[in-house]
Amino acid sequence: MRDSTRKICVVVTARPSYSRIKSALKAIKEHPGLELQLVIAGSALLDRYGNAVDFIEKDGFSIAAKVFMVLEGENPTTMAKTTGIGVLELTNVFYNLKPDAVVTIADRFETIATSIAAAYQNIPLVHVQGGEVTGSIDEKVRHANTKLADIHLVSSEDARERVVKLGENPEKVINTGCPSIDLAREIAGEKELLFDPFEKYGGVGAKFDWKKGYIVVMQHPVTTEYKDAKKHILETLHAIKKLDYPTFWFWPNVDAGSDGTSNGIRSFRELENPQNMHFFKNMEPLDFLRLLKNSKALVGNSSAGLRECSYLGTPVINIGIRQNRRLRWQNVKDVPSDCQKIIEETKKAIENGYFDKSDIYGNGNAGNKIANILAETELSFSKTITY
Repeated sequence: MRDSTRKICVVVTARPSYSRIKSALKAIKEHPGLELQLVIAGSALLDRYGNAVDFIEKDGFSIAAKVFMVLEGENPTTMAKTTGIGVLELTNVFYNLKPDAVVTIADRFETIATSIAAAYQNIPLVHVQGGEVTGSIDEKVRHANTKLADIHLVSSEDARERVVKLGENPEKVINTGCPSIDLAREIAGEKELLFDPFEKYGGVGAKFDWKKGYIVVMQHPVTTEYKDAKKHILETLHAIKKLDYPTFWFWPNVDAGSDGTSNGIRSFRELENPQNMHFFKNMEPLDFLRLLKNSKALVGNSSAGLRECSYLGTPVINIGIRQNRRLRWQNVKDVPSDCQKIIEETKKAIENGYFDKSDIYGNGNAGNKIANILAETELSFSKTITY
């Protein structure tokens, strides 16, 4: 280990990114050889997407900088402009903080701003969760982050092999597992839901008896099919209403098409007044996993269905192409965006029950591994050419 403390700047840009990195943040914060510089940006700062920053501060993390960069519109043009603003703002943040390394997380569209701002300033870039494949713009962003990064902390052997094939130094590609599995492991032994979602988080919609069984829905727009976002969500809404099973539903992330998804939910709720649905913006990461663990199924297209639910054994009805080709366990059933198919497979999932857990995304110790790697590994801007 170096004699001096290493400054590690981690940029969290959205609600799901926090749960993907929380255990690593804690391990970095507690490591004697590291100093955490936490930057919160993008939709993680916005109330309409759950204001993840409130949960982050509640968990005891100090925030080094906040970057407001999201433009209204939720279409491909505003995605590009939001990313551009992010490059400008994060460049200043890194210049002022002078970190020894910057960590960018996964594959959301705005994460490329973190990578560009760090790489162009010759700051070593660490990419968490590279090497995976999906069916949206996220895959291009993820691989672009990989090519800009110097150290790659992937979540599976499948992903590690892919990053090496992309031409990266095998010694700098390390399978740590996914930090979100650390959180899943933490609550895996709990036998029942330890809180009342209505009382703790409020939300909007009908109230029902969830203690006899419920499902969770989390469906985001597919950025490459953003014009069909409202059509897609209405198929799911009609399916869940016809299913008439208690449902906790989460609002979508900020992506191209999220306006269509949100408008579809609002109009359906107003016209149909479904009595089996209750809607939330966000939850604390551990509470969200508790909700998933005790649910009969997760319906939608969230990566949580393929990651955390693989470890928890929760059945998943995965709709459409957003998670196309991502590594999955036998708990996942893929269906098209079709009302009847969603009903049929959700009924089967409720009836058939839980699956054995899987460790395809790690065994629950990724955060400590990441912190140790950041403390021990040589940090250098490997793309720099020395003559």
